[in-house]
Amino acid sequence: MPPKGRAAEILATFTRRVAERGYDATNFSDIAGELGLSKGTIVHHFGTKDRLFAALHESYLRRRLAEAKLIRDRLATPTQRLAGLLYAFVLYQVVDREATVAFQREVVRLADHEAMAEGRRLRAEYLQLVRATLSEGVASGEFRPCDVEVQSLLIFGSAHWAWTWFDPAGPAPAEQVGAQLVDLVLGGLLTRRTRLGGLTGVDGKIAEVVHQSIADTTGS
Repeated sequence: MPPKGRAAEILATFTRRVAERGYDATNFSDIAGELGLSKGTIVHHFGTKDRLFAALHESYLRRRLAEAKLIRDRLATPTQRLAGLLYAFVLYQVVDREATVAFQREVVRLADHEAMAEGRRLRAEYLQLVRATLSEGVASGEFRPCDVEVQSLLIFGSAHWAWTWFDPAGPAPAEQVGAQLVDLVLGGLLTRRTRLGGLTGVDGKIAEVVHQSIADTTGS
């Protein structure tokens, strides 16, 4: 369950500061000063800094997993589902910007720490969802045969670094960049490139499903 009250404020402030400054430059004193509370209150809710980061990690991945499952269930074919997931990868740069940047810039932080065990499980679940979509596409003949594990890592690798170059205020909106990622990845996977038609439109079905899935998950 997402944190509420003071815990939610602490997590949100921590998330923003990690996005802006990184994990090392974020400390309890600054968070406490900004929120007008004691460091002891932060410790009461989260214990240690690594556990606060684990809470950030887990809450972020739970949101993404919930959306990914809706996208999967609402789209009919592996091609459509992968297009939706790819589109969402870029859209997160604007719909959940601070948490996305905080997560992506520090995802390897404490990677093997015991506090990150649940985060590792959630990442593995998300990765498996994408790999299952790729495998289904190969099995159905929609995608050419490929190394599913490598392909999934290439996809995640390209999406993961978007925070370093994507500018929400720049000339290319997230929807347009997401459409280009769909074109790039599926253009190389599809056995029939004619299937790309309709997948990359920023006002098309894929975009609509992704936007609605995110809205339904957040309740907005």
